[in-house]
Amino acid sequence: MIETSGRSGLIGLARGETLLGVRRLDEARRHARDLAPALDDLLHKQGWRVRELDAVFVGRGPGSYTGLRVGIMSAKTIAYATGCTLLGIDTFAVLAHQAPCEANRLDLLADAQQGKVYLQSFRRGETQWEATTKLGIIHFDDWLAQREASCWVGGPGVIPYRSRLPDTVQIATNSDPSAESLLALGLGRYRAGERDDPYTLEPLYLRPSAAEEQWKRLNRSAT
Repeated sequence: MIETSGRSGLIGLARGETLLGVRRLDEARRHARDLAPALDDLLHKQGWRVRELDAVFVGRGPGSYTGLRVGIMSAKTIAYATGCTLLGIDTFAVLAHQAPCEANRLDLLADAQQGKVYLQSFRRGETQWEATTKLGIIHFDDWLAQREASCWVGGPGVIPYRSRLPDTVQIATNSDPSAESLLALGLGRYRAGERDDPYTLEPLYLRPSAAEEQWKRLNRSAT
């Protein structure tokens, strides 16, 4: 399992539903530096070789552009080199899976910069959480004005805006994807026979990167 969408990434190993080990990556987001040694250490402790992996589950966002690129490229490389199954797991689906038992409706937010947030809404189904909207980007103020009062709020986007939330808002405080939730959703898809293509899997990222936006501004100023 590889998850690099947030402030601190993680990498983990599991046998079936049993989580064998987890390593947290550097919070400075130097995931490219830390990821390979962390994987090697986990494999060594279990006496495994990378070619013995049956599947790799990777969080595909939304989240940090650089972090997602590093995590997904690493997962694709493992899948390509070993022939194991690759599955990209939506980060908001992981966060919904670990929401409090009291919550039945949930708005998940992630920072999209410039006063905007990624937004996706979920409801608790009979067996699992179900998305009721597609992932989108909205101004935080617009979301706040139209949100349903009974809906819980969660995700990493809560952190920079928490002081602006009314006291009555119920907050799902676990804003980072856990290895346990990523494993549960990945196993569900794996056992259902689902597979993702290592050549086409991409991060779930709806806005240009900061470098792309800067390039566009430079081109506009030059014309």
